[in-house]
Amino acid sequence: MESEARADGTGSGTAPDGDTPDADRWRALWVTLVAGFMILLDVTIVAVALPSMQRELHASAASVQWVVSGYALSFALALVTAGRVGDAMGRRRVFLLALGAFVLCSAAAGAAPSITWLVVARLAQGVAAGCLAPQNSALIQQLFRGEERGRAFGLFGATVGVSAAVGPVTGGLILALADGPDGWRWIFYVNVPVGVLAVLLGARLLPRVAPGRRGSLDMRGVALLGAGVLALMLPLVLAEAGGLRRLWWLFLAGPVLLAGFAAWERRVFARGGEPLLDPRLLTETRGYATGAGIAALYFVGFSGVWLVFALFFQNGLGFSPLCSGLAVTPFAVGSATASVVAGRLVERLGRLLTVCGLVAVVAGLGGTALILRYVPADHASWLAAPALLVGGLGSGCVISPNITMTLRDVPVRMAGAAGGALQTGQRLGGAVGTAALPGLFYVVLKATHGDYHVAVGVAVGCGVAAMFGSLAVAVVDWRRDRAPGHGEPDAPEGARDHTRAGRG
Repeated sequence: MESEARADGTGSGTAPDGDTPDADRWRALWVTLVAGFMILLDVTIVAVALPSMQRELHASAASVQWVVSGYALSFALALVTAGRVGDAMGRRRVFLLALGAFVLCSAAAGAAPSITWLVVARLAQGVAAGCLAPQNSALIQQLFRGEERGRAFGLFGATVGVSAAVGPVTGGLILALADGPDGWRWIFYVNVPVGVLAVLLGARLLPRVAPGRRGSLDMRGVALLGAGVLALMLPLVLAEAGGLRRLWWLFLAGPVLLAGFAAWERRVFARGGEPLLDPRLLTETRGYATGAGIAALYFVGFSGVWLVFALFFQNGLGFSPLCSGLAVTPFAVGSATASVVAGRLVERLGRLLTVCGLVAVVAGLGGTALILRYVPADHASWLAAPALLVGGLGSGCVISPNITMTLRDVPVRMAGAAGGALQTGQRLGGAVGTAALPGLFYVVLKATHGDYHVAVGVAVGCGVAAMFGSLAVAVVDWRRDRAPGHGEPDAPEGARDHTRAGRG
């Protein structure tokens, strides 16, 4: 029986229920969280250094934008495929290889002699990050059970939420310490010692588990999914260079390609093959489809508001990058605090916790939008701090509980692909937000002849509207769970995770 469990990916750090848990599971978790924090921080930390990169590398505004958007694009494209590869080849192996590649690409980005070199290094860095990210959630599935899994996902959710919020202040702090024309290079160099240490600790602490059934990688599924995600994201990541105007037709092609991907995956599954993304995740796994929808809508607003805040505080109020980051620190503090607590409450409160969190986020960021719109500049940042704190506390009750509820019933053998698909939705939502909200900010700024207060109020308000959509989905899911016959837990994982032979 043990050999069967290991082949299926369940005989891992926490053995099947009743067996002894891995003694190193919590230390292994911290290694994965450090790596996860580093790759997610790189989504937002670079934004504050773009002006100095453009100046020192003599680059155009459109080319330097690829330093941010190229990373986000290649990150998203790799997620689902890398999750499936980790399920088949072993998460420890893929995690260590991807982390090592990320460190090397960080060093290459820091040493870039030209904008072309830097963009290529960032694209490769994004692929490495996309290969690493789904292994994090899969390893939590593999190492933990029951209440411990909720606590572990709480810490993981805190990592996801806080990494985006602290990116601007971290970047500003690095630029303040590494003064000079090449100070921006330390944005990338700082990853090297942290990453090397994480590789060494990961090699020692992550569990050695026999990989699952390898099968053959669904290359047609990889191509269809990659083309669909690319079609939806490319116009958004090129928005500053006129991508929305020139490539709008890709928004029509993207859904068609993704529909073709879904049809192909159902066909592969029906034939007894190994699909890239098992259709049962969406049709039979309780909470997965709803949780993925909540995450995608939430990240439209969550990801976009940080760039809007940076534009308002730096360009509108004349703050330095460091002061601009400090102005939104209350949100990060609230998110980190609430995420850890929410991880302990999610098993008891369920979807109600997400609903309450989304109400707090909408109230906090909505209040922030009103304060920045109507309060004079001298007092705006100070008066916005309490509202940002409320929003951060709410965010901590959204991201980590939603990850827990979305992935907790996923069979361990599918954990990598499921985590990759969930994060792909987050990255797509984030791409929409980071393109649409700053774009709207500039449109309003031009229409009002440079009124930054009106621009930030409208842009952040639209981000809050996207979060209202996420709240609506969460309320529907909560009410459905309260309905008679919907509150009972599903069958145990071992019963759910049937094999191909059993199905045949």
